[in-house]
Amino acid sequence: MRVEPLPADQWDEAVQRSLAEMLPEDRRNPRDAGNLLATLARHPELARAFLRFGGYLLTRSTLPPRLREQVILRVGHRRGCAYEWEHHVTLGKRVGLSDADIAAAQSGEAVDEFDRTLLRAVDELDEKSNLSDATWAALGERLDERQLMDLIFTIGGYTALAMALNTFGVEVERER
Repeated sequence: MRVEPLPADQWDEAVQRSLAEMLPEDRRNPRDAGNLLATLARHPELARAFLRFGGYLLTRSTLPPRLREQVILRVGHRRGCAYEWEHHVTLGKRVGLSDADIAAAQSGEAVDEFDRTLLRAVDELDEKSNLSDATWAALGERLDERQLMDLIFTIGGYTALAMALNTFGVEVERER
């Protein structure tokens, strides 16, 4: 672990404010915040900015939750990010992803044609930082312009998060 979660005795008012958008007051502590947020707490200004963006992607985006979780899982798999993968398997199941959908996020081979296109979009952005015209057009058959924009930022935002999680060495929480 390169960047450890902030110890409880260092959780000051700046840390509390930085996490306020993402967590209710009773969860703004190292144990209940989880390892990701407790690690981000080391840099309150960055945490606040990132969590505002991440909160949008997770809770206010125009993407349907099922599609959002499929792409996050694909990002987590491609980036080898255990933290992102573990958390979003749970979230994905809550929004209706089946075991087959979760397996498809690993293999990139979904049964549904649109789901395959969605997973291919993650792969293309990861490999080229761009989408082919064919992928953009196929996505546009089901997603409007704002959803397409949210899709690109969801993939990019969770790619950046996976890079941070992997680099900092943020560990998946153990059962408490």
